[in-house]
Amino acid sequence: MIIIIKMMAVLSGRKKKHSRKRDEILGLIRSTTSHPGARWVYERLKPLFPRLSLGTVYRNIRSFREEGELASVGVVQGEERFDGRVQPHPHFICSRCGKIVDIDGSMDKNQGMPEGVIIPPDLYVDPRKTVLYGLCGDCRKADEKGMTTV
Repeated sequence: MIIIIKMMAVLSGRKKKHSRKRDEILGLIRSTTSHPGARWVYERLKPLFPRLSLGTVYRNIRSFREEGELASVGVVQGEERFDGRVQPHPHFICSRCGKIVDIDGSMDKNQGMPEGVIIPPDLYVDPRKTVLYGLCGDCRKADEKGMTTV
């Protein structure tokens, strides 16, 4: 009977019941601007929850995405990365080290694109999916010093 009730809750679109693990997963992702992956979340929460599995982290993240509580930034260096800030905003991803940075500012002016980029008037750029690539400051400094990073 309990299984049927749980299935009906899922099918009716109700949000999942809160648990301490679930709240901690969401809270941890929202507490950082590093745009973590599931493994990063798992490694930080495993000491608090010894019985936590990586599968539990993935399932909860998927659920949070479906509920609109988290956003996916995309796959960076082989791992999907997430953002607890769900308001539309573009991202910068370092092509070398994989660092992800939120780009703030008005999304109205030139649809959030850098100066000089002209968006044809019949197109609309979804700012939630706008991603700019290049080198972060640390990687640029390493290049200037003749070093390479990650």
